[in-house]
Amino acid sequence: MFKKICTGLLILTGLLLAAALAAVAYYWRPALAPVTPPPAASFSQQSIAQGRILAGMGNCAACHTADTGAPYAGGRAMVTPFGTIYSTNLTPDTRTGIGRWSLAAFQRAMREGVGRDGQHLFPVFPYTHFAQVNDADLAALYAYLMTRAPVEAAPVANTVPFPLDQRVLQAGWKLLFFRPGAALPRAPQALAGQQVQQWHRGRYLAEGLAHCAACHTPRNALGAEISGAAYAGAAIDNWYAPALTAANTAPLPWTRDELYAFLRTGATALHGVAAGPMSQVVHEGMADSPDADIRALAAYFAQLGQGDQRQVDTGAVVKAGIDRSQRVARVDNDQGASIYVAACASCHSNSNNVPVLQRPELSLNTAVSAPDPSNLIQVILHGMGKNEGLQGELMPGFAHALSNTDIAQLAAYLRRSRSHQPAWTNLEATVARLRGASHAGSQAASGEESSEAARAPSDASTPNSAAEEADLAAGAASAADAASAAPGAR
Repeated sequence: MFKKICTGLLILTGLLLAAALAAVAYYWRPALAPVTPPPAASFSQQSIAQGRILAGMGNCAACHTADTGAPYAGGRAMVTPFGTIYSTNLTPDTRTGIGRWSLAAFQRAMREGVGRDGQHLFPVFPYTHFAQVNDADLAALYAYLMTRAPVEAAPVANTVPFPLDQRVLQAGWKLLFFRPGAALPRAPQALAGQQVQQWHRGRYLAEGLAHCAACHTPRNALGAEISGAAYAGAAIDNWYAPALTAANTAPLPWTRDELYAFLRTGATALHGVAAGPMSQVVHEGMADSPDADIRALAAYFAQLGQGDQRQVDTGAVVKAGIDRSQRVARVDNDQGASIYVAACASCHSNSNNVPVLQRPELSLNTAVSAPDPSNLIQVILHGMGKNEGLQGELMPGFAHALSNTDIAQLAAYLRRSRSHQPAWTNLEATVARLRGASHAGSQAASGEESSEAARAPSDASTPNSAAEEADLAAGAASAADAASAAPGAR
């Protein structure tokens, strides 16, 4: 019996080894010869301009620019469960960037996840989505990047431990999870004519260069998007990317008009504002994208989430939400309610059944109704800069004025009084974790590792005027006074 077991194990080991070697052989790619950097004049101005817009749609600068670095020069830390991976230099520097890359090498990296030297790229670079991008758009993107100012920026060493740092292992990952020829969603039969064309354009952008699923889809233990859970919502970089399907818990449906307003301006009175990484996507990434593309994305996701199909009395939902907010505010007497009255009510109270864009109605807010409290907590901690969310509007952060317990009680109060969703659990521990991650993010500017979204949203904001700083300080002081005076205060 022992001999049979040993023989079986040897056979199994041999089969696994043979499969591994087959995967390595199948995904082996040669190094491509370096080229002389093409002169800027070899690219048309039209191609360069189109490439700039496409780079924005892909939000390339967000990942390939360090906090204090030059645009596209790399060095951004991306914390993964397997270690920290630093983004690469996309400027045409011939030593540390892509200056010696041919268009063919660039296309191969984008579509197959293979560098010019033949090494596999880690899937933190979303080539699984970029494989959908067509030749013309890749050529335009290449033209734009190759005409940026070259920056010599030596790559930062990743911290992925052995043996996971061996890129040859990515051949196995690709064998398991990379399906470059996989069928994309088909247009719903209910659409016709121009609607179909718009939907297809939205699908092309969302599934390809915009790689929306990379944030909005949960991942398995090996870091791959979970098959069958596309756009189901996921925690990422200390924020929460909400579901873009019918599973979204917002009180009102995300119609194409709401999605367009959100993606174009970063705010909608019926859902709230774009915060954190999504604010960067809207205000920096897609800011120059043509209206047609923004409307195409809105059409695609409205169909995916069935937002236009849901029959909802918007007026009734708004009235009920505002009435509930006002009623609960009058009768609640816990610490969370007291902090809300002192620090939040003056800016978030609405009346006459009309939510005002500049006074976000929290009973309609996606962050309050989401299954994960991270977005709400992040905004309470760090506020919103005037270049985020609804541009020109400010919200103070309360990280210095409120304790973890205070913020947890405020979040619990808002969840209870402004939504019909079940209570969040372990709120105080979540606040502590997010506060700690933000501290690590602030240290990243000095060279310590962090993730892109761990830093406080206000870090990217335009400095406030003296009057604005005074207003923010007054709001924070009021919150601190409320916390100390509330029932049960320590």
